[in-house]
Amino acid sequence: MEVAEGARGDNSSSHVLQSSSLTLDTSLSLPDLTPPLIELCKDLFKKWSRLDDSSFSVETVSGGITNLLLKVSVKEEDGNEVPVTVRLYGPNTDYVINRERELQAIKYLSAAGFGAKLLGVFQNGMVQSFINARTLIPQDMREPKLAAEIAKQLHKFHRVDIPGSKEPQLWNDIFKFYENASILHFDDIEKRKKYETILFKEVYNEVVEIKELTDLLNAPVVFAHNDLLSGNLMLNDDEEKLYIIDFEYGSYSYRGYDIGNHFNEYAGYDCDYSLYPSKDEQYHFFRHYLQPDKPHEVSDKDVEALYVESNTYMLVSHLFWALWALIQAKMSPIDFDYLGYFFLRYDEFKRRKEKACSLARSYLSGQESR
Repeated sequence: MEVAEGARGDNSSSHVLQSSSLTLDTSLSLPDLTPPLIELCKDLFKKWSRLDDSSFSVETVSGGITNLLLKVSVKEEDGNEVPVTVRLYGPNTDYVINRERELQAIKYLSAAGFGAKLLGVFQNGMVQSFINARTLIPQDMREPKLAAEIAKQLHKFHRVDIPGSKEPQLWNDIFKFYENASILHFDDIEKRKKYETILFKEVYNEVVEIKELTDLLNAPVVFAHNDLLSGNLMLNDDEEKLYIIDFEYGSYSYRGYDIGNHFNEYAGYDCDYSLYPSKDEQYHFFRHYLQPDKPHEVSDKDVEALYVESNTYMLVSHLFWALWALIQAKMSPIDFDYLGYFFLRYDEFKRRKEKACSLARSYLSGQESR
């Protein structure tokens, strides 16, 4: 609500951000959720307040792990049909997502042409303009033309200036996750047994060791998306226009982390990490990221530096989502094996650690000898 007030007082805002004190119950089925959702739309947008409920139709766009996306189509008095997207935050997601940070960032990212326009906020969600495009599937991301476009858009995204502290949040978030994840208690006996097999001292040492190594890389700090999976990329095939959406995890972070995390998402929802991009696929991405207009003019030195950076931070991405999963295992009502997901990501971290770390160390020692 404070963010909405701030936007009202900001004369540079191209539109007034509406706010409502209503809360929607995320556990309701779509038919039961529809009447309160219509009530919310009428409360937020006064021009719709007198419309009959039959002027509104609601459908589900997608249900992510941390939020539910709904499309509301509104037939206005002049016969025009206006679609909007309503995003409902998942229950207890405030433990892993800084909503205030997200809302502040949306304002500036939207002005820079990213994502949907923010139209209104309510207690547990937001209303945005509707994007007429399809959500990508994991295998789309490795298609060379699309990979080049994602790289180009990410280059642009990383250049957006978000006012406030430019301090990277990655390690603060990881240590906070660790702190909370290491003191959980599960009532469910199976979950408790699984949880008690985790060696938290070992996890902590891994976090500290990889932090020390990545610090030596001096990776540029940018405003990063931090969750660039296929579900957060949309494409309008007719216009060939790509959209980066959902900035829930956005924060100032390291360039290589955003890219390494994106490469991990090639594995898809089945987490098949054999699909991690090859060196050639990565180099194709790097060239279009570093110089979108002249990819072939990028020096080998710059490509190699980004290769090392991204593949070291790829390890950090596994640690971040592993610890995130433990908190979700305790807090989320969603029926998903979060504890299993912790082991999946942590085991993949351990499997890839030696190769990625030795690549970084030999690169760094080569830098020193130059």
